[in-house]
Amino acid sequence: MVLSLIVFLPMVYALFVAGLPEKAVKKATLGLSIIHFLFSLSLLQFFNPDTANLQMVERLTWMPELGVTYFLGIDGISFWLVLLTTFLTPIVIAGSWSSIVKQEKAFHISMLVLESAMIGSFLAFDSILFYIFFELSLIPMYFIVGIWGGENRIYATLKFFIYTMAGSLLMLAGIIYLIFQCDTQLGQISASVLDFYKLDLPFVSGRLLNPQNVLFFIFCLAFAIKVPMFPFHTWLPDAHVQAPTGGSMILAGVMLKMGTYGFLRFVLPVFPESVAEYTPLFMALGLVGIIYGALVAMVQVDMKKLVAYSSVSHMGYVILGLFAMNMMGLQGSLFQMLAHGISTGALFLLVGVIYERTHSREIAAYGALAKAIPIYAISFLIITFSSIAVPMTNGFVGEFLILFGTFQASPYVGSVAVLGVILGAAYMLWMVKKVFFGEEGAIVKKYPDMPDMNWRELATLAPLVIMVFWMGLFPGTFLRVSEKSLENLVKNKHNYNISVELKEDDSRSLGVNSEL
Repeated sequence: MVLSLIVFLPMVYALFVAGLPEKAVKKATLGLSIIHFLFSLSLLQFFNPDTANLQMVERLTWMPELGVTYFLGIDGISFWLVLLTTFLTPIVIAGSWSSIVKQEKAFHISMLVLESAMIGSFLAFDSILFYIFFELSLIPMYFIVGIWGGENRIYATLKFFIYTMAGSLLMLAGIIYLIFQCDTQLGQISASVLDFYKLDLPFVSGRLLNPQNVLFFIFCLAFAIKVPMFPFHTWLPDAHVQAPTGGSMILAGVMLKMGTYGFLRFVLPVFPESVAEYTPLFMALGLVGIIYGALVAMVQVDMKKLVAYSSVSHMGYVILGLFAMNMMGLQGSLFQMLAHGISTGALFLLVGVIYERTHSREIAAYGALAKAIPIYAISFLIITFSSIAVPMTNGFVGEFLILFGTFQASPYVGSVAVLGVILGAAYMLWMVKKVFFGEEGAIVKKYPDMPDMNWRELATLAPLVIMVFWMGLFPGTFLRVSEKSLENLVKNKHNYNISVELKEDDSRSLGVNSEL
């Protein structure tokens, strides 16, 4: 029941928070989210990194006539993504402490429901259950941007919702097709993701319109929009710019990873022939995303929009590593998901800190900020080093592994991808120079007594800084957990399978057979 508790406790907390007086909501939500993170650390005790098996399985009959079950499990692919979600949630709540001044209860309830939905997406091994969690995450984010966002929040919210919903509905059609394919090929109707791995979907090389290719592109579209991957990225900058600080942090930190996780969990193992056929296309799109995102970031005048386009560039690296389909590339992609969640979440937090003081994100309006608020400047510089992949930071490990894996798959693509590292350093260091150094800008002149970061803001940022260096200096801590699962995917990409590790006493308590 550990996984069920990790998934649903935030929803229980949301019900509790709903009954509290408004003045007690912030402290209660922060405290409960910290408790939930500490509880999620129990996974470190129960999880065995030396196997690719699905662990801590919980499976109950739900809709047997449709083959739908309540099926949760965890492996090396989903392990750190779950902990990333529980780790970032209290930081997001603390980072929103002074920026959310209206309808505070509704905001914190939305955050808790969103946490449940994201964790559920990473742990669900029934495709319908996954789809429910995947879609549920849209609802609280819709309200977070739509209610607490900027002036153009309605436009950004509708664009975000329509884009993601359109892709997801097509995915639902694909899921239904696969469910009935299980009935045809396996002799039993099933929505289990593990049964999808056993299907032999018709494929004809060179012919676009065959069942496996059609399903492949349907699932790719749903996940590419979520990533977002070029050219389906246009909703992201609007959503980030209009979202409140906490909304941008959780969107960049976790929600985008639901898309790349979908590629790992569904696309690569379920459609192996289509993946092999269209790997050059997706590596090219990943490469374009890297370069395009960096070039567009270079010409931004808004700090938040620059960070948003940097996300497009960084997520392009993740796509590149995924479709390299070798251990280095996959390890780097999964590691980069975590690193991006930490560093970009921290960048949005820091942009929010200065925006609360000046109500401006215009890069040209700043200058000599390092003299006015030096602690903030040092903090921003540290996170910038992480974002541009300076050695000994988390960003370096992820990008190095991805580039190494990409060179193994295609030296030409790897050579061009290196340009993204150079461009990333260029636009981030240009922003740092304009904002923190040089002549005093209008903002510094307007606010000569601007306060530096306070203890709450430093305490909120500190865990992110710790993770930047922990992941950069001791990457093996994270890589070891995912190694067996990714190794299983690489070695068996045309005959992928995950065994279920289920103890006899667990199977009795869940009412299922241990031989799934």
